[in-house]
Amino acid sequence: MSGPIRLMPGEGGSERTMQLRTLPLKRRRPAASNEAEPAEELGLSADPLDELAERLHDVCADAVHPYEIAAFLESDGLSDEQAALLYGRPDAFTVAEELFEKVERRYPGQSSEFANPWRADPWRCVVRGLVFALPGLGYLLGANLFATARMRFGLPSGMLALSIATLVSWGFNQALAHRAYRWLSRLRRRDAAVCLAVGAPVGALLAATAAYVVGGPLGALWFAAGQSCYLGAATVLLVLGREKFLLLALAPATVGAGVVLAADVPQTVRTVVLIASTALAVGLAARELFGCIRGGERDDVALRLPIRQEVPHLLFGLACGALTLIAGLGETIHQAVQASSHAVHTAAQAVHAGDLPVHEVRTTPTGPAMIALTLSLGLAEWLLFRYRAMAVAALRTSHTTGQFTRRTGGILLGCLFIYLTTVAALDAAATVLWPGAPALGVPQLGAMLLLGGSLWLALLLNAFGFSWSTALICLAAAVAESAGLLTGADPIVLQLIGCGAAALVLTALAGPALGRTTQHR
Repeated sequence: MSGPIRLMPGEGGSERTMQLRTLPLKRRRPAASNEAEPAEELGLSADPLDELAERLHDVCADAVHPYEIAAFLESDGLSDEQAALLYGRPDAFTVAEELFEKVERRYPGQSSEFANPWRADPWRCVVRGLVFALPGLGYLLGANLFATARMRFGLPSGMLALSIATLVSWGFNQALAHRAYRWLSRLRRRDAAVCLAVGAPVGALLAATAAYVVGGPLGALWFAAGQSCYLGAATVLLVLGREKFLLLALAPATVGAGVVLAADVPQTVRTVVLIASTALAVGLAARELFGCIRGGERDDVALRLPIRQEVPHLLFGLACGALTLIAGLGETIHQAVQASSHAVHTAAQAVHAGDLPVHEVRTTPTGPAMIALTLSLGLAEWLLFRYRAMAVAALRTSHTTGQFTRRTGGILLGCLFIYLTTVAALDAAATVLWPGAPALGVPQLGAMLLLGGSLWLALLLNAFGFSWSTALICLAAAVAESAGLLTGADPIVLQLIGCGAAALVLTALAGPALGRTTQHR
């Protein structure tokens, strides 16, 4: 999601991305029949700027700030010397300011001729939301691959390796997707396919290696490797706009998870279903890449994209992964840390009593919350497009920069409110449908909404190029929450503080930054 918002849907080519108007030609004054005839009788203005205002009436009437007129004048070659010589003003900015005051504002508003480039297909966003959420069903099929009798940090042995592999995949694939979208934005689909063909296997190999280094049962390590391959293939299909292919690849795992919930299925059958979904996703991704590389024309113009621009997106992916994992597994890890801190006292009491210590594990409502959060990602993407479309509309109808800033601020808060309300509704529905799930308390709901709001604001700012700011803010929240969790702090309190601070800073950054007209040109 770091790239598609930067690429306008239906973009026909670079020759259509910018259409500059030229300065209207200066009208010739009528030839004077009598040199002694006064200028007033000829209808001529004593101030040459009046004639320029008449010639540039359409440009000045549509402008929302004098700088817009100044940029137009400078693009047409009006220098400060010419402004002084022709119009008696010290510079082009003074000319622009006086033109802005002379010409009455006239804003065309919405019309049938105006084609907003930020239209999004709602059904495509629904499909993308499904392909973000359905992979979670694979954990039902592979649950028996983890050694539940052995625990590490409160998690079944092998789950830690899977978590590390997930973090590596999320960070690497976020950077890979952004780099591929940069190629697509330059209308070089073949180069984007080559980038994905090289990067996706490398990312899967790095994630699988990280899981192997952490260690765990052999079945869990194979599961982590399969997940890494699937995430690489999913990145390819999502970037190339083949969400429906990915939905087809997830069909075996979706059906298999439904059967597992209804009946006991042997682990061999579950493993075959997981392999089938992974192989199908990898096969469809390879087929799409092969078609793009073979059918695309090689561009004769050599172009290099600096790889350092992908660093903030790598950090952003790691931060988002860490914040999400803490929200899903934080309570379990917290219980393990608390249990280990009291292990000596509990063991001593058990020896005197003649009993073995029994650790009670509480059921947490994070399962439905994570489902609600992943299902909402499709809506989050649609709201990103919707925000940009409404901001462009506000740019055409606002009379002043202050009015535009207020309108975009209201649009931002409205989109954020819709998203968070939907997340809360999805969580309520998932809690009802989830077998034996406890109700989500107010603190847990607040922590989840702060996480969702932070991620949505970060994605929006990423779309406008504030990649380093969002990456560092989210990374700071993730590091603070991780450190606090390992010291035994309450994960809900950590999320309220960490995600709350991140949401506050991101909102403070988004308001002024996105309230500038130049951000929406």
